Amino acid sequence: MSEKSNVLRETDDDARKLARTLLRSAKSGSLAAIEPESGGFPFVSRVLIGIDIDGAPVVLVSRLATHTQALLADRRASLLTGELGKGDPLAHPRLTVQCEAEEVPRDSEVHDRIRARFVRRHPKAKLYVDFPDFGFFRLNPVRASLNGGFGRAYTLTADDLAITSAAAADLAEMEDSAIEHMNADHTDAVNHYATVLCRAPVGDWKIVGIDAAGLDLFDGERLKRLEFEAPLQETAELRPLLKKLYG
Repeated sequence: MSEKSNVLRETDDDARKLARTLLRSAKSGSLAAIEPESGGFPFVSRVLIGIDIDGAPVVLVSRLATHTQALLADRRASLLTGELGKGDPLAHPRLTVQCEAEEVPRDSEVHDRIRARFVRRHPKAKLYVDFPDFGFFRLNPVRASLNGGFGRAYTLTADDLAITSAAAADLAEMEDSAIEHMNADHTDAVNHYATVLCRAPVGDWKIVGIDAAGLDLFDGERLKRLEFEAPLQETAELRPLLKKLYG
């Protein structure tokens, strides 16, 4: 009997870049958790997605919600991202990330960083982010499955999705000021990043996130991710890279 053919392709740099872009450009996604009171049935809900400086997805949820109680009881979860487009929805790329949920303490520096990054990405979350029943969970990736369209399936590791850089913490500290400067003084460059490099429609584009691996761009409705060719390893590399991308 012949061996069953392997439908998976070898994971290459293009697949890794597509997976990272699908995750980091997602405004929302479908979160599947295990509901303990159901006898182990999965419970799926739609959540807003943020991204921490190391590439881990983040969700803001209420303790009153079923999915929050499920995550507190069992850390295992899966997150599906990928925007639908015209035509057959199965022809468009999507990414499933299997994760372990980690509640973020409200009185921690990590919470302050995640809150700032999340609110820039989702401005309307300012209305409820500080309600006492709301809190953040990091969804630490364990493995992932990428479907890039018909006949393009890949498996990825946590390392494939991670942002690894010695400059990560320093970039996080300067992120607010760098974003404010770029949005105030370099609007032409910001719009170039979105409309030319990300091929987005013309709009009032703003930078809402800077990390070692790329930029998050938002026009009030659409979110785009511009991935750098390689993660920055020093903060001093940021300014010349941004100039080069505009040039």
